[in-house]
Amino acid sequence: MKHALTIDVEDYFHVAALAKQFPLGTWDDQPLRVINNTYRLLDLLGERGIKATFFVLGWVAKRAPEMVRRIHDEGHEVASHGYSHQLIYSQTPDVFRQETVRSKTLLEDQIGSAVNGYRAASYSITRKNLWALDILAESNFTYDSSIFPVYHDRYGIPDSPCRPYQLITSKGHGIIEFPITTTQIGPYRLPISGGGYFRIFPYMMTKWGLKRATQQMGTPFVFYLHPWEIDPHQPRIKTSVLSRFRHYTNLSRCENRLRSLTSDFVFTTMTEALNQCKLTKFNIDTNTPTFS
Repeated sequence: MKHALTIDVEDYFHVAALAKQFPLGTWDDQPLRVINNTYRLLDLLGERGIKATFFVLGWVAKRAPEMVRRIHDEGHEVASHGYSHQLIYSQTPDVFRQETVRSKTLLEDQIGSAVNGYRAASYSITRKNLWALDILAESNFTYDSSIFPVYHDRYGIPDSPCRPYQLITSKGHGIIEFPITTTQIGPYRLPISGGGYFRIFPYMMTKWGLKRATQQMGTPFVFYLHPWEIDPHQPRIKTSVLSRFRHYTNLSRCENRLRSLTSDFVFTTMTEALNQCKLTKFNIDTNTPTFS
């Protein structure tokens, strides 16, 4: 089975945990580290003959069009990570729609091809803002990968489906949801699919959890990483103890762990991974809000 390898293309100062230290208006003052870090990932994937999906932040794409074109030219899938990396549940529907269309149009103009996939900043499609799924469908995205079926202080719909599924919104729109992978341990869903979890958990725990998730779901898992996570030399910012733990733990080990991961599992793009799945339909009620 081929699993989905995904890269959320953003810089270290874009993360929600550092939003107070780096307000949107200060981003242009920061040196871009994301370009070289993304090229390192492209080189690693090229060595191993792996194609992945790159969810590119529109703000980054505007400043690094040559990077976006290289991702596309090397056969990877380009998808959207929104434009300004703001938490969607803090935006109005109109602002979200404007940013969504702006980023999609920008990426499509750069690569000369359709952009079909979307992932929200910090997985910020929750019960508070399920209306965002209608906007994604109306913007001609065919799949989304924003819903994390866990409890978390910033994101998550803990009782939403764990397998990829066809989601029917309250307005009757259809969009495929490829949720972030978890593994079930008794009543608890363990987030095991990348990012900080990948750096904090021992590698063997990640490997075990992903194999277990595949057995439980019978479908491919989705793994995610950010270019800044292979950059141990990034500036260290004074922030809360929790945010420092989440952001800086094991940055120096992450690239080698990724090499191990790409040896232990077979990876492909989101679209190709979804082609292996038989999808169940779920109707979503944005008023209650539940999946049924």
